[in-house]
Amino acid sequence: MAYWLMKCEPSAYSIDNLEKDDCSSWEGVRNYQARNFMRDKMQIGDLALFYHSNAEPSGVAGVMKISRAGYPDHFAFDAEHKYFDARSTPDKPLWYMVDVAFVAKFAKILPLQQIKAEPRLTGIMVAQQGSRLSIQPISEEHFKVICELSGLKKI
Repeated sequence: MAYWLMKCEPSAYSIDNLEKDDCSSWEGVRNYQARNFMRDKMQIGDLALFYHSNAEPSGVAGVMKISRAGYPDHFAFDAEHKYFDARSTPDKPLWYMVDVAFVAKFAKILPLQQIKAEPRLTGIMVAQQGSRLSIQPISEEHFKVICELSGLKKI
């Protein structure tokens, strides 16, 4: 099993939306490294931290799991959609997405400042200067520490 941190602005889609929907596609990623993670690495059952970015405060809001491994982001083929990319076609898809399922919502956001201040999270990508990647691998230990700090006892 692999562990991930996946960022989304809560004004676009939040942990509350995922809790209500139970399952959703994670589409619209337009960064090659993040795309490669979804296309090549994410597997059904992997766990991911749902990170609210560009929020007050920014931080981890809950846990989700990968419920469908990477598949072509069909929104890239739709000229009327905001995620359209004329370079991506059904025969040669450029962009990929995964499906995620709700697991748990933290009682409160675990803010980035607290993540940065926690010695057990040294080296976590989200706390590094200039780290803007929307999908990031994290270690099992970092995943467990964040869940512990949030008060989540068991997944």
